[in-house]
Amino acid sequence: MAQTYRGAGVSPGAGYGPVKRLTREVPQPAPDARHAGDAEAEARRAVAAMEQTAQDLTARGERAGGEAAEVLSAQALMARDPALADDVRRRVGEGADAARAVSEAMAVYRDMLASAGEYLAARVADLDDVRDRIVARLMGAPIPGIPDSDSPFVLVAEDLAPADTAVLDPAQVVAFVTREGGPTSHTAILARSLGLPAVVACAGADAIAEGTLLLVDGATGEVVADPDPAAVEAATTAAAARARAAAQSSGPGRTADGHPVPLLANIGGPQDLPAALENGAEGVGLYRTEFLFLDRADAPGHDEQVAAYRAVLEAFPGGKVVVRTLDAGADKPLAFLPAPAAEPNPALGERGLRMMRRFPETMDAQLAALAEAERGTDAELQVMAPMVTDAEDADWFAAAAAKAGVEQAGVMIEVPAAALRARHIAASAAFFSIGTNDLTQYTCAADRETGGLGRFQDPWQPGVLDLVSVAASAAAEAGRPCGVCGEAAADPLLACVLTGLGVTSLSMGASALPLVRAALARVELAQCRAAAAAALAARGPEEARAAAAAALPGLAELGL
Repeated sequence: MAQTYRGAGVSPGAGYGPVKRLTREVPQPAPDARHAGDAEAEARRAVAAMEQTAQDLTARGERAGGEAAEVLSAQALMARDPALADDVRRRVGEGADAARAVSEAMAVYRDMLASAGEYLAARVADLDDVRDRIVARLMGAPIPGIPDSDSPFVLVAEDLAPADTAVLDPAQVVAFVTREGGPTSHTAILARSLGLPAVVACAGADAIAEGTLLLVDGATGEVVADPDPAAVEAATTAAAARARAAAQSSGPGRTADGHPVPLLANIGGPQDLPAALENGAEGVGLYRTEFLFLDRADAPGHDEQVAAYRAVLEAFPGGKVVVRTLDAGADKPLAFLPAPAAEPNPALGERGLRMMRRFPETMDAQLAALAEAERGTDAELQVMAPMVTDAEDADWFAAAAAKAGVEQAGVMIEVPAAALRARHIAASAAFFSIGTNDLTQYTCAADRETGGLGRFQDPWQPGVLDLVSVAASAAAEAGRPCGVCGEAAADPLLACVLTGLGVTSLSMGASALPLVRAALARVELAQCRAAAAAALAARGPEEARAAAAAALPGLAELGL
């Protein structure tokens, strides 16, 4: 009999096949394991295993290319961390054997990441994978990885490491499901880049037995064990229709009656430009500049920043490029800035603009580099500050941007207070960009990395849509554009609802652009507004989605 599980759909498409489970059974060193007496030789053995692991991760990234290369390069840096190596040597010097020294040293790092806020907590799975790979080498055990199979299968796991996700073969692994993870994890990001149907944060996934026939819908987050043949046919037919519609979509984003909705790409740097251009991005709606600053001892210099920003601006002549200033702080610490006092909940602490107000020289340097990067290009540069809370924040940022020569300074709407008082913020903000990931997290008081709170991490929550509506209305009254740059924009059905709420542009991961473009082309603006009203009137997220779908019959053929 069919049994249905629900999680977060993070990569659209449908996959059907027997379950194979990923087990990460690496033998653990005994808590009292000691080496034979030659500490220097044992330390060399440990460090050699760390370096071999780093080289393997780098090679995997080079083979996979794209976003995978960046993610696995970051994992390789974990294995090569000098402080970690020093800690391992110290523990070996105290008598621990190499495997035990690595395991204990990395446990300290793991605890630090797990308690350091959403961004770094999401890297725990990456660190666990690095640890397991090093320990397996030292103990002569098989390196953990994807199971072998003579036929296609659905991969089910507690979580997937980026090193495994990056090298998945879509011809063999037709979909994957994990019990842990979230839509912003490296696993989810890589699944989208591979075009592989995926569902994460799926409660009960650990109870699905190997060999069970599983139907995975990466758009809706629905996972069905032992489904009826009719359900398999319906899901695969809808997925095929979506793929055809996406492949046939082209041109700028607009509704069927010609209402323009510019479709932009979220990027982390120039390396993401090829995918954005290939998928028809009209510009950049979110340039996450913190990736230029993280994992380094010193801040990037002026020339380095200018080059990174100009490369993106030059890729979109005549287009819009929206840059988010450094979004760092308690949950994304920077080695070159003093850490704030210990915070019990870093996600609610000094991050984003709050951090930059403590270190304005870092903000000023970035704004100056952005202003110089724009000179001589034909792109329209817009710069926005993250974690803006009130009108005072907006005024401060607008003044700093103007002093640096940045003409269009806007704000991200992520904090509920900012949405509620958007009419005041609009007085000094040139534009709004709604970050639905954090807005949902803060509105529903639900950490988006906690799999068991999936219902409260859903941007279809009517309370979240209420705040989007308030912000978009305030922007319209002030004559300001209001975009969305969170994961919500990548949901084709929700993209239509956001358009109906008054959102003026949508920005998302590049791979989501074609299907969103196709969905908008099948509906009229009046229908989008009717769908938005229906969603706002709903009691909960599932009812909101169903009500919106009923108001947009043109999307039925896509299974949305």
